[in-house]
Amino acid sequence: MGNLVPAPSWTVTLICGASGIGKSHIAIALARRYSVPLAEVDDMVTAVKALTTPEQSPTLHLWDTNIAARQWTPARIVEHTIAVAEAMRSGIEAVITDHIESAAPVVMEGDYLLPDFAAGFDDRVRTVVISEPDEDQIVANYLARESGAAEQRLRAVVSARFDAELSVRATRIGVPVVPARPWSDNVDRVDAALRR
Repeated sequence: MGNLVPAPSWTVTLICGASGIGKSHIAIALARRYSVPLAEVDDMVTAVKALTTPEQSPTLHLWDTNIAARQWTPARIVEHTIAVAEAMRSGIEAVITDHIESAAPVVMEGDYLLPDFAAGFDDRVRTVVISEPDEDQIVANYLARESGAAEQRLRAVVSARFDAELSVRATRIGVPVVPARPWSDNVDRVDAALRR
């Protein structure tokens, strides 16, 4: 039997973080703990890409249509990730609004969530950034998650750089930044940070 915790006083929980740091595991555990559904923002990006053309939504389609993007520096990839998040902002905010108006609690997570997406929703939305700045740990996380894949050092460098950007943005607006490790109590630490 899991920890008995009070239901959240807010409606929407946003779990931000770079790829490969463990945010999905934390979000799944929080959704279970709160007895609410989990929504993955990355799936929303996939859906919008399927419903648009590169001409209609060039930012979302750029990675798939511009072969030169595969040669970008980690800094440029992070800039593009943020641009995709910004392109999705109004759609994500509409989903948040719908959950609030319907009183339908949800945990949302994904690579394309920025800490300030909760701005303007008062205490009905709580946000946290999960942080893992260690590139070697991110490489290990990818290898554990995608056991058949080769080491993904560049991807880990991008994630560490995006982690740093998310942490700066979160700190600037008072959103808690919670280390992903130690693993043993990360869900409890994230829950506590959200309740402050």
